[in-house]
Amino acid sequence: MTVKDLLGEESFQLINESSQMETEITKPFCCDLLSIAMSKAPAGAVWITVMGNVNTLAVASLTETACIILAESSVLDDTASEKAKTEGIPVFRTEQPIFEAAVKVMKMMEKKG
Repeated sequence: MTVKDLLGEESFQLINESSQMETEITKPFCCDLLSIAMSKAPAGAVWITVMGNVNTLAVASLTETACIILAESSVLDDTASEKAKTEGIPVFRTEQPIFEAAVKVMKMMEKKG
């Protein structure tokens, strides 16, 4: 499954498209603590968080995260929005809680797999 496949799920709204939409997703990853995400987020993960700041995007870039889903209606601040565009990081948002969004991603992956 690729990042682009998330577009087919109506509960995920794309807020920053990038050239990385064909990146293969390895697994969902849930974490709101940046230091843990920095050390444990696997490359290719869909990182589901409520943290919509520039530090989140820096960690996503560092860990080679496939994309970010901002849960619970979180949004990117202006600086983070610009960073997402500059770094080419796909970002989605959802009203769902973190866990429910991760389960939805996992179910989508199982269907594709």
